[in-house]
This record gives sequence, structure tokens and C-alpha cells, in this order.
Amino acid sequence: MKKTNKTSVSIIKFFQWAIILFVLSSMFLVLAMRWIPPPTTSFMLQRRFTAAVSNKKKFKITYQWVDWEKIPSHTKLAIVAAEDQKFPYHMGFDFKSIGEAVKERTNGVRFRGASTISQQVAKNLFLWPGQSYVRKGLEAYFTLLIEVLWPKRRILEVYLNVAEFGNGVFGVSAASGIFFNKSPSKLYQYESALLAAVLPNPSRFRANRPSAYVWNRSSWIMWNMRLLGRNYLQDI
Repeated sequence: MKKTNKTSVSIIKFFQWAIILFVLSSMFLVLAMRWIPPPTTSFMLQRRFTAAVSNKKKFKITYQWVDWEKIPSHTKLAIVAAEDQKFPYHMGFDFKSIGEAVKERTNGVRFRGASTISQQVAKNLFLWPGQSYVRKGLEAYFTLLIEVLWPKRRILEVYLNVAEFGNGVFGVSAASGIFFNKSPSKLYQYESALLAAVLPNPSRFRANRPSAYVWNRSSWIMWNMRLLGRNYLQDI
């Protein structure tokens, strides 16, 4: 009996220290990325692994960091208009917009993202696709860390750099070069809207060869950009 009790205590202590180590290391990692551009992301690593397992030799990841100042304001606004219109004001979760997104899906139309930009940053950097309770719990944890430890500007800057805009094309710098043959600083407003329009399914849609859905969604995005106003993000 005493041996069993000692074993139980040892197991409990192990998990306690494991949790403490996880919390401290995750806080350090998130805090470091407040200033250091991520060299890669969990999603990029998973895409590389999947391509290697599938023996897709031609697949490659294109990713190049670009600083906030070199991204046009209308590109930032297009992403917010498309993915998370309440981004400047929430603390990582927008339950009303999630409900509206579910209603749109029920009606057969999906123009609105169900996750906030903060949630998508957490998922892209640290997690994996899926709907399990464990993944959702970790997503909530990392989302809160990011919201507490980063300013809003940094959250949007990271998202603009790590979001997938095409098959293996990560960030607006890579996307603007591959799809429009220009640097992100030279993107037009409609090109920014097209890039934002492919985010729901970047492996299927292409910004430089837009389908009817992408054209319709980009028009919806530009309409919302006008409603939000060009100065909508000036205070973040």
C-alpha cells in the first residue's frame, strides 16, 4: 500500500512539474516572438512533413518576413475586414461573430471567418488543424497568452506574415511576389482584397486566378473596408 501511495505521489509530482515547465516555456516562447520574427510555424512544419510522406518532391514552402511599416494600410484593413472586423476591440474571442459565421454556413454562404485573428495566430504558430477539445483548449490558452503579451499591432503583423495565401505560400510578402509579381508595399487595394478572399481555403483558391466565389468575396471585403474606414486600424 505504501509503495502504491509513493508511486501515485511521484506521478502527481511529475505532472505538476510538467505543467509548470509547459506554462513557463510557452510564456517565454510567446514573449520572445513579440520581438523576434518566427523562423517557421507549426503549420509550415506540418505541410513539409505531409509533402515528404506523400513524396511530393516539387512542393516547397515560400516564406519571407516583412515588417509592419512595409505593408500597405489597405492590405492590413482587407485582412481585418475579411477575417475579424472586431479585432481592435476584443481580447482574442468574438463569440457574437462566431454565431453569425455559423448562421452564414447554415444558409450556405461563408464570407465571415469563425475564428479571430488572434486565434488563428495561435493555431498557425503552435498547433495543428482539427476540432478536438484538447486542441481547442490549447488554442484558447495560446490565444490568451498572445493577447496579454503582445500589442494588437504585433498580432496583426505576425498574422500577415504567417497566414497561408496559397499552396505553401505563407505571408503577404511571398504571396504578393508569387501572385502579382511585386513587393507587398506596391499592392493595390483590389489585390489585397483578393489575397484576403482566398484565406478560407488557400490550397483551393488562387488570388491571381480568382473563381466566382473569390471575386464575390473580394467585393464583399472591399465593401466592408469602406464601411470600416481607412483609419480603422490607426490606433493599434
